[in-house]
Amino acid sequence: MEKRILGKTGLEVSRMGFGGIPIQKTTAGQTKELLHRLAEKGVTYIDTAKGYTVSEEYIGYGLEGIRDRFVLATKSMSRTKEKMAADIEDSLKKLRTDYIDLYQVHNPNGKDFELVQQPGGALEALQEAKAQGRIGHIGITLHTVDVFEKALECDWVETIMFPYNFIETQAQELIARCKEKNIGFIAMKPLAGGAIEDATLALRYICSNDNVTVVIPGMAELQEVEENTAACENGLPLSEDEWNKITEIKNLLGNHFCRRCNYCQPCTAGINISGIFLFAGYLDRYGLGDWAKSRYATLDKTASDCVECGICETRCPYQLPIREMLKDAAMKFGK
Repeated sequence: MEKRILGKTGLEVSRMGFGGIPIQKTTAGQTKELLHRLAEKGVTYIDTAKGYTVSEEYIGYGLEGIRDRFVLATKSMSRTKEKMAADIEDSLKKLRTDYIDLYQVHNPNGKDFELVQQPGGALEALQEAKAQGRIGHIGITLHTVDVFEKALECDWVETIMFPYNFIETQAQELIARCKEKNIGFIAMKPLAGGAIEDATLALRYICSNDNVTVVIPGMAELQEVEENTAACENGLPLSEDEWNKITEIKNLLGNHFCRRCNYCQPCTAGINISGIFLFAGYLDRYGLGDWAKSRYATLDKTASDCVECGICETRCPYQLPIREMLKDAAMKFGK
């Protein structure tokens, strides 16, 4: 596994890291097995977050005895000094470690980005924890290019995480600027939230961009570790057939699709919004209509239960017209 320096942090990380979202659906024991296999394969970067329910806890359990083999990163959506300080301590406890290599401000919008840096903001807690050796470095995770541009001008920002895949290339120039400014770039959503089914193709595309420091596919199964590491170790240029397939998938998906980040949740009507859009994707794009309809039929709340309050749309980092998309799904599924 190729190693890279994570920008101004100076940390050496594997080109492919581990995204800790999917392990929420597994167990602590399975996570332990997964982390040991990742270590054997030369993967040295782990990403998790306060918001990923049991992820920090499972990873902490799994890292016992092998903590020193990984660069450990987590993040918090707290915006004040007091709350961020509490989250840092909680992360340290759950991860069963006395230091965290990289702690990130998690997905601030423009207003939150300013709040974090004001007196009494979360940045003060991060800088104090860094001075104390509790955390090693400070980064930020984002979903909008306007805040990405602002973060590039901040001296305290050592790493930036942003969605990047062959469908979502809106930040390509900003990613290049990360390298120019020696800011580590972490590519999240490599499969566009599951919309891209060919993980090997998706990861090979990302690794072909030299400005990407590390890509973090989410994994929950050992087979995913084998397939993803093989993709990221393949140093051959993308073939003509691969580029043609990328074009085909891009034309099929466009930009109007759910990335399953779940920032829109909870729905006031109890609808599993991303789940419905997942089934709609299988119905529309992948020729699995019968399967999609059978799964949709098991939902307690369907798309037609939307009360059109619009709260979900205010939370969506991709500005999707969720209400209209739910209406479309209700029409296609018949309820």
